Amino acid sequence: MSTKTIVHVLRHGEVYNPEKILYGRLPGYRLSELGVQMAKAAAESLAGHDVTHVIASPLERAQQTAEPFAAQFGLPIEIDERLIESENLFEGKRVSVGDGALRQPRNWYLMRDPFTPSWGEPYTKIAQRMYAALLDARAAAEGHEAVCVSHQLPVWTLRRFVEHKRLWHDPRRRQCALASLTSFHFEDTRIVGIGYSEPAAHLIAMSPGARTAKGA
Repeated sequence: MSTKTIVHVLRHGEVYNPEKILYGRLPGYRLSELGVQMAKAAAESLAGHDVTHVIASPLERAQQTAEPFAAQFGLPIEIDERLIESENLFEGKRVSVGDGALRQPRNWYLMRDPFTPSWGEPYTKIAQRMYAALLDARAAAEGHEAVCVSHQLPVWTLRRFVEHKRLWHDPRRRQCALASLTSFHFEDTRIVGIGYSEPAAHLIAMSPGARTAKGA
C-alpha cells in the first residue's frame, strides 16, 4: 500500500496596496480586509481535511493568510524562506502596462530577456527552491496534508516545473488567483496529480483588478 500525502500550495489573499506598486519583498504590505476574508474562505474549504502542517513564506501577507488555517487545525505556523516572493528589480515601482517604470527608457534594458528573466530572480532558481520546499512539506506531513502559503509567481513556476513545461510564460495566463489552492497529490514520494481550486472566487469578483494585483 502506498502512502498518500497532499501538499496544498496557497497563494495569499488580496493585499492593501492603494499606490498600486509592485511590492515584491518589501516589508509592511499586509492583507486588505477583503484579503482577510479570502484567507478565511480558503481555510474553510479544507474543513475536515487531515492537515498536520501549516507553512508560510516569511512575508507578512503570507503569514496572515496562514493564520486561519493554523487556528482551524490547531497548528503553529512554520516559516520557510524558500516560499518567499521572487526577487524583482522593479520592486517599489508602478509597472502597469504603459505606466510608471515601463515607460522610462533607462529601465528598458532590464526587459531585454523575458526568458530568464533579466528583471529578476531566474525562473530556474524559483523552481528549484519551491520544489525543495514542496518535497520537505510532503515529508513532514507524510500520510496527511500540508498547507504552504506562497506567492503567485513562485506557485505558478512550481506548477510548470512539475508539469515539465517551459518556465517562461505569459503572466496574463497564470492559473493562480488570489487565495487559490494548487494541490500536489503524492503516492509515497511520487507526484500523481495536481488539483486547483479557487475557494475565494466569489470575493475576487468584488475586487476589480484583483487577479493582477502587483507583487502578488
